[in-house]
Amino acid sequence: MLFRTPRASLLGIPNALLGVVLYALLAAGLLLRWPPILMLVMVLPAVGMSAFLGYSLITRGLQCRICWTGHAANAVLAITLFARAVPLAAAVSAQEADPDALYKLRENLASAQQAEQIWAARLAKDPKDFDSAWKLARARYWLGGHSVADARKAYLENGIAVGRAAIALAPNKPDGHFWVAANMGALAESFGMRQGLKYKGDIKSELETVLRLDPAFLQGSADRALGRWYYKVPGLFGGSDKKSEEHLRKALTYSPQSTVTLYFLAETLVDLGRKDDARATLQKVLEVPLDPDWAPEDKEFKQKAQALLARLK
Repeated sequence: MLFRTPRASLLGIPNALLGVVLYALLAAGLLLRWPPILMLVMVLPAVGMSAFLGYSLITRGLQCRICWTGHAANAVLAITLFARAVPLAAAVSAQEADPDALYKLRENLASAQQAEQIWAARLAKDPKDFDSAWKLARARYWLGGHSVADARKAYLENGIAVGRAAIALAPNKPDGHFWVAANMGALAESFGMRQGLKYKGDIKSELETVLRLDPAFLQGSADRALGRWYYKVPGLFGGSDKKSEEHLRKALTYSPQSTVTLYFLAETLVDLGRKDDARATLQKVLEVPLDPDWAPEDKEFKQKAQALLARLK
């Protein structure tokens, strides 16, 4: 039996009209691929209203087939959307729990940014989280070299800050020292002489600290970075192509197939006037296999080696 009662317009608007509006919005959401969790939130008030009205029908002994059809539809919608939303949320949560996996996909800038955000959130929650601190510095170094131009400097400056936080947490571990130096070095190379002069002493000091703590850290990365430091800094301020070559060759003893080290060595050899040696070194860059841990960097330096080799022919 169809009937009218004050409960037919609980909010001052006919319940049926509210239902039509809700279903129209849900239809639009399905077409536009709105997140299931959003549509579930939209349905919950209707489920609550259906529960109240259904209870009212039962306790008052009233019959309304149309009403029960609407209430049943709301319940089915809620159950269906819940079933879709919960696994999706669990998948996102599982992914967020593994920023290392996201960072491994750093060629996709969004993955690197998500990893950076997760480590930042973890460090904010626990300021003594050393691993999150140095990994955040590393992520900001990558983003400082690959994000949109306007954001790069801020990433690098924030990378220095969080790297210093890692040093404060564990001064006898190399991680913080290295990534502070890396972020400083990227600022010095990318943002002019003022940045170079500002950080040149600190970069060298941090890298020498890494050498003292663990010369083999990250496959001799401190020697590689010092080789780059001596190549980039003018002789007047301590630079030296000879010392650059010495450090780069030392780094190669830890990782003979490092594309980054080989490429930096080739540039130093060009400066030393040894172009034949530089060509041979660049050819090695092109021939060595990708390192699974450093594949994004390897790809970039293989491209750079190809370009430099073409200019030397």
